Amino acid sequence: MANQGVNDPINTGRRRFLTATTAVVGAVGAGFVAVPFIKSWNPSAKAKLAGAPVTVDISALQEGQRLVQEWRGQPIWIVKRSKAILEALPTLDVHLRDPKSDNADQQPGYVKQASPELRSIKPEISVLVGLCTHLGCSPEMKAEIRPEPFDPEWKGGYFCPCHKSRFDMAGRVFQGVPAPTNLVVPPHYYQDDNTIVIGVDPKGVA
Repeated sequence: MANQGVNDPINTGRRRFLTATTAVVGAVGAGFVAVPFIKSWNPSAKAKLAGAPVTVDISALQEGQRLVQEWRGQPIWIVKRSKAILEALPTLDVHLRDPKSDNADQQPGYVKQASPELRSIKPEISVLVGLCTHLGCSPEMKAEIRPEPFDPEWKGGYFCPCHKSRFDMAGRVFQGVPAPTNLVVPPHYYQDDNTIVIGVDPKGVA
């Protein structure tokens, strides 16, 4: 069969299918070179909308990368944070609205117990619902520690261009922005070192 030429019509239906069914990986930090293939096992789209758990293989996730999955029709961000990011997070407390994750609606209790500042079960792995808590927009990831037009002392995080809300790399909201609360941490647990199950609490946790 002849190869499709550069000027041949594009099969948009096939492109949409591939886009909808492929996990998306994005660069988090500077120095990112290549995006590895991320293998995952997902339920059907109908099951995901109904809230069925989503199992994700993070074995190929490298430091400074983000894996995007879907659960209950929401984007779930799984990020492997660098040592520099982890060291920067505690220094931001004075700039944040809820630095100790006291709003119990924004994360499960076992996540806060593990670390109210990192908001994660494992220090390096962040799991967040990627929707701004203001009007549900999807913030942009600005993970490099470098000056940004909206913050000359930016330590990495998420910026919502719609209404200028800002969150750090733990999803904690800054003071003085429209978003009222931290980004949501969904229920999840580690099936093993390389497998996260989104949508279910750890066994033995009510």
